[in-house]
Amino acid sequence: MKLHWSPRSPFVRKVMIAAHEMGLDSRFDKIRSVAMSTQPHVELMKDNPLSKIPAMVLDDGTPMFDSRVICEYLDTLHGGHTLFPASGPERFTALRRQALGDGMLDLLILWRGEREREHPSQVMIASFTARKDASLAVLEREADAIAASPFSIGHIAVGCALGYLDFRFAMHPWREDHPKIAAWHATFNARPSVKANAVVDDSQTVKQ
Repeated sequence: MKLHWSPRSPFVRKVMIAAHEMGLDSRFDKIRSVAMSTQPHVELMKDNPLSKIPAMVLDDGTPMFDSRVICEYLDTLHGGHTLFPASGPERFTALRRQALGDGMLDLLILWRGEREREHPSQVMIASFTARKDASLAVLEREADAIAASPFSIGHIAVGCALGYLDFRFAMHPWREDHPKIAAWHATFNARPSVKANAVVDDSQTVKQ
């Protein structure tokens, strides 16, 4: 399977951590792809017209995107512990946590783009900050339940969101005010799948 990939993308990281947990990470032919909102990637758009990563192409040429679709598809290819519960409350809890983690990543990526503008909108910055704070508050309230529940796609999404907060927003420390979810995130970071897929900023060596 071909995977459009970047070591900086939190959504790619989500896919790679999931694939590692499933024992499928070695089945990818990784294609280094730089996706930028201001510059469509011509080759990438052949596999994903949205010019976004991750994008996967199956051996028969079928395209798969985005991270949610790719991860759920991969979860059908192995016989081990599934990251997407089949049904019931457990499934919808995992999907809701995935939605929260992915949503946090969406707002953090938009926030990063806004702050890099010549004249950032303080109204937008305030909005992003409020939504980030509200998301962290929810995670802190649910931290005990997150820690106690079987590892799922929701854990991966939340873990990647908190990791991206560290990676791109180190000037906004969050652990002191959210000790429970910080403690859980430490256990997440200790997983072999997470260690094997650390964020790497190779922007100095890759043409933008």
